[in-house]
Amino acid sequence: MEKPFALKLKPQSLKECYGQKHLLGDNKILSNLVKNKKIFSMILYGKPGIGKTSIATSLVNDLNVRYRTLNATINDKHDFQVVFEEAKLYDGLVLILDEIHRLNKDKQDLLLPVLENGLITLIGLTSSNPYHSINPAIRSRCHLFELKPLEEEDIKEALENAIKKNILENLEIDNEAILYIVKRSGMDLRYAYNFLELAYYSKDDHKITLDFLKSIDNKPNFFHDKNDDGYYDVLSAFQKSIRGSDVDASLHYLGRMLKAEDLDSIFRRLSVICYEDIGLANPNMGMKVEAAIQASSRVGLPEAVIPLSTVVIELALSPKSNSSYQAINSALSDIETGRCGMIPDHIKTNAKDYLYPHDFKNSWVNQQYLPDNIKNKKYYIPKTTSNYEKMLKDVYDKLKKLRKEEKNE
Repeated sequence: MEKPFALKLKPQSLKECYGQKHLLGDNKILSNLVKNKKIFSMILYGKPGIGKTSIATSLVNDLNVRYRTLNATINDKHDFQVVFEEAKLYDGLVLILDEIHRLNKDKQDLLLPVLENGLITLIGLTSSNPYHSINPAIRSRCHLFELKPLEEEDIKEALENAIKKNILENLEIDNEAILYIVKRSGMDLRYAYNFLELAYYSKDDHKITLDFLKSIDNKPNFFHDKNDDGYYDVLSAFQKSIRGSDVDASLHYLGRMLKAEDLDSIFRRLSVICYEDIGLANPNMGMKVEAAIQASSRVGLPEAVIPLSTVVIELALSPKSNSSYQAINSALSDIETGRCGMIPDHIKTNAKDYLYPHDFKNSWVNQQYLPDNIKNKKYYIPKTTSNYEKMLKDVYDKLKKLRKEEKNE
């Protein structure tokens, strides 16, 4: 079977790679490693299609060092052991390890000693954030380099150079069509190559026009993969746009998730936003969000966009308060650091000295509920971004005043 177009265009030197000027430009770190003929263990991380594998193989090619490639998911312990035995024969080699964030404990236990003694120089590749997903013991032995998303100019230059190579014989394509592929790619170079190849083999005369490209695929591509950081970036941007009261941005990121038909993620995130960012400033939003979720589930796509857009607009324009979110985080922080203390005897199960608030005027009685060592701790700090929480603050302040007055009597 013939190699895919993208594989035929795989760079053999760092000079043939696109983008990543902060690593590959003149006098930048990876370029200087080649210049100084030196390599260190490293992890390259970034979104799919931006050149992690290409940079890794180009680097070892430029340095002319012996290397092997493994995949943390596909290759088993035996495959790793074979590579390590070969490294002993040659007094070391470079291991390019794809999907390094999926390395299980058994393979980690094999890798750590040879990484520690220098037998293996590791180039790990991952689309996940290594600070969250990679074993700290491995991470601490590697330099971390983030690959940035490619720019439109990078994709355009790569496509134009690929066309000049005439691998796709008799291809005719105008600038308008090239720009469409660039926009369509979501800045994923592999996707751009694949789309061009698809278009080429879908046309007998190999003449690619804008109209033809639209006819074979007009769904915009954007990065939205649950296994990678881009998925979480969209969710993060969605929540932060609502928190920042930017309606237009909120609708944009909602649209991205709707295009991916990712209703479950939308539902979960809306529920979180409602209580984390709106909170006590507009407590009725909880019922509205739940109603919108139920309606969306009932009607499904495409009609689900209507209740979801309605509730997102209201969330974005609602007054905001994170006082309850901050309050519970403060309480949890005390618990996690051991600031708990003994529960007061009078509120333990079947306590004889417990004062039942409903037996007192206004259903309130002054008695201690927190443990002695934190009895004066204040977790809830009211905000006044809405009339509702102002009312809660008035009640809160009144109760504090009553406790203080009774204490002084």
